[in-house]
Amino acid sequence: MRLGVLVSGRGSNLQAILDAIAAGALEAEVSAVVSDKPDAPALQRVEKDVAVVVPRKDPRFEETIASVLEERGVELVVLAGFMKILSPWFLERFAGRIINIHPSLLPSFRGLHAQRQALERGVKISGCTVHWVDENLDGGPILAQTAVPVLGGDTEESLSERILAEEHRILVETIANITHTKKNS
Repeated sequence: MRLGVLVSGRGSNLQAILDAIAAGALEAEVSAVVSDKPDAPALQRVEKDVAVVVPRKDPRFEETIASVLEERGVELVVLAGFMKILSPWFLERFAGRIINIHPSLLPSFRGLHAQRQALERGVKISGCTVHWVDENLDGGPILAQTAVPVLGGDTEESLSERILAEEHRILVETIANITHTKKNS
């Protein structure tokens, strides 16, 4: 399966995907890594011909991203720390082919700073979710979730670190399940 991974930051979830492919645990190819930030560390994780920068200020931002993904034959779009809400036009163009990883047990703590939200609410369990993307913020059918306990001394950083380790695992597992299902259909 040809993947297009959209990123805005450091790219640790992208690295988890790349590592799983290299280890033979994931039958996929990362055909495009698209970032809205030219200095995103994630871009350094892939070859230059795979990395594409499309600045948010580009008047054809989503059209350009869509063209890149289509030109490279992307079958599944993975939002891995992509910090931009996509329009209904983009979602329709890739309907049923976009997944997102989010650092909470959705539907709780949608949007930014989910770990901070969890700590502020005093929950005892947080976690992460992989879901199909639809027009609702951090909405769409849930594909996988994993719970992570919130410890007494947790900070936003310590909780984020433990959740991130689970994000890496369930994102790769979910992509593998989608790949397996597609291959057998």
